[in-house]
Amino acid sequence: MDDGKKISRRSFLKGAMFLAAGAAIPLAAFSRNALAAGKVSKAAMHYQDKPNGSAHCSNCIQFIPGSGGMGTCKVVAGSISPNGWCLAYAPK
Repeated sequence: MDDGKKISRRSFLKGAMFLAAGAAIPLAAFSRNALAAGKVSKAAMHYQDKPNGSAHCSNCIQFIPGSGGMGTCKVVAGSISPNGWCLAYAPK
């Protein structure tokens, strides 16, 4: 004998829909912000403030030099050290 509670297909689908919508809302907000900025976080690109051998940001095509020694990047969000390195590195 089955004493378990039976769930109707309609109830199951409704619950699944709300669960999927709840999960999609934060992802949509993140995607919109990331696409608007066109940049990825330092953590996602494994950015480090030191070079990787002879590869460093100041000789990367993505690096945009700034005043005061620091710069920015076409790919990575935030302030970038000319001596840094990340996965987006592409030599000039």
